[in-house]
Amino acid sequence: MRLRIVALLLAATATPALAAPIHQYGGLALAPKGDVLATVEDDAADHGVVTLRSVKSGKVLRTIDPCGKCGYAGLTFGPDGSLAFLARDRAAGTVTLMVDAGKAQRPVATIAGIAQTPRWSPDGTRIALLVTIGAAKEAGATQAGVRQVGEIGEHSDEQRLAVFNATGTPVVAAAVKPLSPADRYVYEYDWTPDGKGFVATTALGNGDNNWWVATLDAIDAATGDVRNIARPKTQLNFPRVSPDGKTVAYIGGLMSDFGSVGGDLWTVPFAGGEPVDVTRGAPYTVTSLARTGPTLRATVLRGDSAAVLTEGKAGAVIGWSRPASFAASDGRAAFSADGSTVAMVVQDFTHAPAIFAGPVAAPVQITHDNDAAPALATARSIGWKNDGFDVQGWLLAPIGVDPAVKHPMVTVVHGGPSAANVPNYVQRGAMADLLAAGYYVFLPNPRGSYGQGEAFTAANKRDFGGGDLRDILTGIDAVEKVAPIDDARLGLTGGSYGGFMAMWANTQTNRFKAIVAGAGLSNWVSYYGTNGIDQWMLPFFGETMYDDPKAYEDVSAIYHMKTARTPTFIYVGERDIEVPPTQSIEYWHALKDMGVETSLVIYPEEGHGIRGAANTADLRKRTVAWFDKYLGAGK
Repeated sequence: MRLRIVALLLAATATPALAAPIHQYGGLALAPKGDVLATVEDDAADHGVVTLRSVKSGKVLRTIDPCGKCGYAGLTFGPDGSLAFLARDRAAGTVTLMVDAGKAQRPVATIAGIAQTPRWSPDGTRIALLVTIGAAKEAGATQAGVRQVGEIGEHSDEQRLAVFNATGTPVVAAAVKPLSPADRYVYEYDWTPDGKGFVATTALGNGDNNWWVATLDAIDAATGDVRNIARPKTQLNFPRVSPDGKTVAYIGGLMSDFGSVGGDLWTVPFAGGEPVDVTRGAPYTVTSLARTGPTLRATVLRGDSAAVLTEGKAGAVIGWSRPASFAASDGRAAFSADGSTVAMVVQDFTHAPAIFAGPVAAPVQITHDNDAAPALATARSIGWKNDGFDVQGWLLAPIGVDPAVKHPMVTVVHGGPSAANVPNYVQRGAMADLLAAGYYVFLPNPRGSYGQGEAFTAANKRDFGGGDLRDILTGIDAVEKVAPIDDARLGLTGGSYGGFMAMWANTQTNRFKAIVAGAGLSNWVSYYGTNGIDQWMLPFFGETMYDDPKAYEDVSAIYHMKTARTPTFIYVGERDIEVPPTQSIEYWHALKDMGVETSLVIYPEEGHGIRGAANTADLRKRTVAWFDKYLGAGK
């Protein structure tokens, strides 16, 4: 399950009135020659335009905006440097695949529904696309689910692979014919070098629920026939085919949701066979993967730093690295065809997003739109040891804080559990509000997180709320040794898995004096039968709730409510299918019965994450007010 929604709370969409808009660079793609890059850019969040820039200078070469009411995504360059992209008209309910022809843009196909991930064929004559015709909801389990009325569970959106002639007559919506079979959800794919087929991660049935049992398959580009390549015991992402077509590489690991990518680098013969873990035992997490000729390029998270990795004949070599986060359209970094040039959007807690590009060993900053954006906090990486593990986290302090005075601190537990708190510019959202109010903010990466290797990520299997909570509490001890924190004024918050940890911690310790729990899990027993993604729990619990109910009961806060003492504000989206509102209602009811001060808000029309502007503003206000009431930075 994607348990990362706390990021939506801490980087909410509303911008402080006095803050200048931050220039955004979305969906970065790099041309095969490594000379031009494309992004979707905007200064406000209403309408971005496709922007082409020189990699050498960062200069804007031209902009593309054929549809003023559309949103753009899916930027991808063809072998000859042509740019394809998607234009989505939400009012019309359509997505148009377009190709930039220099002076004008030419439609290739229009889909009645949603679409994503266009990819050019190796010879540049065709473009493949993942399409969901007549989609009932946005793709992904974090999106608001369809209303549970009438006969439920009888129809699921189907994301299928379609192929279009890049230069032919535009295909209208009614004529779009998917290639891959019905009832098979395609998540990710890559063309084979001969253009005769694809490798893909797929699963039968409900796409939101079945990614955790997805398989690696080959799909014939002429017939759509599917042949299984492997059934990995891990979750998998980023399938990439070698130039000779003989080997498939992918990222495999214990991942708690599609999109939250982390694991080891694996390879398997295209003909089928047993996958091999290439980076077994490595002290880092592979987060994205690209094939550049015979060489594999990847991004990794190693402790507090993101880095570029090269996998060749000499093995895996860590290259350019910094304590920041990377982003690009197809992974976390984009590479030229020969792998010599890299480009990505880079940011950290005190530096707003900027594009870095250049030689893969030493890219440099080429955009400066956000250079004047101020730092709203100071940030430092904190490391500590617990139970034999090396653990890392981030401590943010308000600018100009008095070190001679003790201050309150709010600990933010990331979602996941397979994820990590990584540096992102602090400019808006509840985190900025807390810092402005005088709170320190602690962002731990306990066991279960990415960044320390696959064994660390898997260390909380069948131990939710055990070792990971001990890691967090030990981390707070480490922070108090180096910063002026008032141990009597500690707060705790988190969303999704972080929401579970917030609810659970209330029954395990009285150290926190105020808690905010977002879309948390209070009862794993009832959760198993009411959520829309029950398959995610099997890799973590080992068995179904019906086969091993005690394992689920043991980590359910609802069975330990007699020890809960901390005032707790709870929030959740009305149409959350990952963690249904009933989990929050059950916990709220228990706190009320125990006489613990509590408040519950269910936000209308929201899914797994609060996105609406009015709802976000309300949540930020309530969050800071709750901590102020019990921790007050001015007390």
